[in-house]
Amino acid sequence: ISVLSCKGGKLKERSLSFHIIPDCEFAMWRCFRAKCGWAGRVFAKDSNLHGYGQMTEESLGLEPLGPKLIAYFKERQISEKTLSRNAVRQMSESKEIIAFTYKQNGLLVGCKFRTMEKRFWQVKGTEKMLYGIDDINHASEVIIVEGEIDKLSLEEAGFQNCVSVPGGAPGKVSKDLPPIEKDTAYQYLWNCKEYFDKVVRIILATDNDPPGRALADELAKHLGQERCWQVHWPKKDDTNCFKDANEVLKYMGADTLKRIVENAEPYTIAHYRY
Repeated sequence: ISVLSCKGGKLKERSLSFHIIPDCEFAMWRCFRAKCGWAGRVFAKDSNLHGYGQMTEESLGLEPLGPKLIAYFKERQISEKTLSRNAVRQMSESKEIIAFTYKQNGLLVGCKFRTMEKRFWQVKGTEKMLYGIDDINHASEVIIVEGEIDKLSLEEAGFQNCVSVPGGAPGKVSKDLPPIEKDTAYQYLWNCKEYFDKVVRIILATDNDPPGRALADELAKHLGQERCWQVHWPKKDDTNCFKDANEVLKYMGADTLKRIVENAEPYTIAHYRY
């Protein structure tokens, strides 16, 4: 396969990561050279390999955020500095559509669009990947949230070691873990497995609703309950709690959000609260 990609560049680097599951029914690969990024996957029953070249902001029609979307994020307490560092863009043909760029090793591997009315879609060929994966490249502790704006919110509270799941939460918790080739809903975790191999503590900061709690349970099941901690969002009033990181940031501030995350409980204890 390496013959079909960059061949390791001029230095002939051993940059190709290739993973085959034990029964040989599924394989996936990625080149970790900064100038390549070639990746793909194949099932034993497929007749063709699924690989892709390098997409760019220009090829997707992206441009820097304009005043309207900067104001939209400012209302949610997200600064221009955080937006710039995370390469949040807008569609050049529609100034009201946010583009969350998914990067790995600094290269664009996908893009998720969002309207201000919360309608989402992804670019065709987007790699199943956690948002912000480069921020946990050398992290021993990782925070996982449920949306890109929550990841940006955690950065405002001082946490860059944070990633977001790419596709929201499930309706319910599965009974058993399916084999890798059938675990399509969580393929983004398998694609990022090497990043989590060295992580010793994972803080789950998903939404405070039934799907969000189901997502936390699934993440803990996939990543290992013994190294997971869970955040508890505080009460908003006598009957309701804050839903997510951005709500806390918007109404209670960055210091409170930081303190809440730092007070996360071990998952095995927190799980019995619900």
